[in-house]
Amino acid sequence: MDTVIFDLGNVLIGWDPRRLYRQLIDDEERMEWFLREVCNSEWNEQQDAGRPWVEATALLRTRFPEHAELIDAYHLRWRETLVGPIEESVAVLAELKARGVRLLALTNWSQETFPIARQLYPFLQWFEGIVVSGEERLVKPDPRIYQRLLARYSVEPAMALYIDDSMRNVAAAQALGMRGWWFRDAMGLREHLAELGLL
Repeated sequence: MDTVIFDLGNVLIGWDPRRLYRQLIDDEERMEWFLREVCNSEWNEQQDAGRPWVEATALLRTRFPEHAELIDAYHLRWRETLVGPIEESVAVLAELKARGVRLLALTNWSQETFPIARQLYPFLQWFEGIVVSGEERLVKPDPRIYQRLLARYSVEPAMALYIDDSMRNVAAAQALGMRGWWFRDAMGLREHLAELGLL
């Protein structure tokens, strides 16, 4: 095994829209309702699939005009949804890099907001390549986005470990012949990489 493929969100970079909306909505229950019923994960995933933010926010403002400012904030203040680097995971990444392990990334992320992450987190430059769902107009766990990464970087699936905090995304990688690891914390990841002889 010579290649490790990382998911980014909540594996290497903490992300949580609650970080923003706790500043905007002073009632926890109301905030959870807003993130469940208005700016929910299904809606956000469409931006990860390439839908422009201007179109996405316009759609919700039409449906929920009373929440227009809160809807716009999801995009306009998106940087504030980033919690920051998960330092223990970044340390693991640094060790893999030092050992000469081939590093790639596959992320569900809007093509409009991913450049912000590139500016903020220099460790993203350690990857030989990053496949971004918004640029490909495909989102995990669609097998086609994994296949694009494998083909683009000439990766032999059996020689690759795929790491993600979503079990369904891990299962999709395994179905294509990769070894998979469901990420829960950096300590568990470190132990697994050591078992594989990668650390």
